[in-house]
Amino acid sequence: MFTSNNVCSVPTSFLLTGIPGLESFHIWFSIPFGSMYLVAVLGNVTILLVVRVERSLHQPMYFFLCMLAIIDLVLSTSTMPKLLVIFWFGACYIGLDACLTQMFFVHCFATIESGIFLAMAFDCYVAICDPLHHTSVLTHEVVGCLGLFVLLRGVLYIGPVPLMIHLRLSLYQTQIIAHSYCEHMAVVTLACGDTTVNNLYGMGIGFLILTLDSIAITASYVMIFRAVMGLETPEAKLKTLGTCGSHICAILVFYIPIAVSSLTHRFGHHVPPHIHILLANFYLLIPPILNPVVYAVHSKQIRERLVHILKAGARPR
Repeated sequence: MFTSNNVCSVPTSFLLTGIPGLESFHIWFSIPFGSMYLVAVLGNVTILLVVRVERSLHQPMYFFLCMLAIIDLVLSTSTMPKLLVIFWFGACYIGLDACLTQMFFVHCFATIESGIFLAMAFDCYVAICDPLHHTSVLTHEVVGCLGLFVLLRGVLYIGPVPLMIHLRLSLYQTQIIAHSYCEHMAVVTLACGDTTVNNLYGMGIGFLILTLDSIAITASYVMIFRAVMGLETPEAKLKTLGTCGSHICAILVFYIPIAVSSLTHRFGHHVPPHIHILLANFYLLIPPILNPVVYAVHSKQIRERLVHILKAGARPR
């Protein structure tokens, strides 16, 4: 059942508008978005393959990097194929269950990615501040347990979000979602009735995750920088900082777009709706694109192994 008036109804599907106000440019938007999605997939799959075939990379840092690559693939794939279908074919409808599933994957894996960055900060802290015990502290089993804990945390935190919508919000004023994917607040604002619990839970979880993870990551790097400043030579300081340079870049690539998008959404009421939507899509695409580049640039082992694979593939048989 689909209505676009203000009479509350029970939806079986929603209509995603893509980039509202710029529908006539959808086919042109598909070119950069499709290209970025392709680059994200190729980059992260390459990271996974390189780490898999190179046994010298079977270390905690690269295991976490593989987790990050998988998360980025899920994040981008949960939204981009549907967005491209909207751009190319105008297939804007999405079933209610599919909408809630997409919402879960987007928010859950963004939460998991934040947790992986925290785990990587812990790995960097141990590697620099207690290098003699790094291999004994961060064993393969510990790395696996950290990854499992971060996954479960994301599922437990975000699982109630679509569940509360399904159980508490059955009537909607309209089924037109002024967004390109099923974002939590974009759906909740359409509902009839009291949405206070949904709003508070969504805002509370977002604030809790980003704030606590950011504080913990910052504390880790404060201790890392204190340890680095205690080194004797400038060369040693630069070499040690370079060890975690890629991680710092990846954190900034992840948190800055989210912060800009959130602040624009909360306080930028004068900002046109299509700017909000474009920012929301970019923060799901920019980290998956840049993370492989950042780590490939900063990791000599990954660069060398990748060059070796490319040379082997280009060698005549």
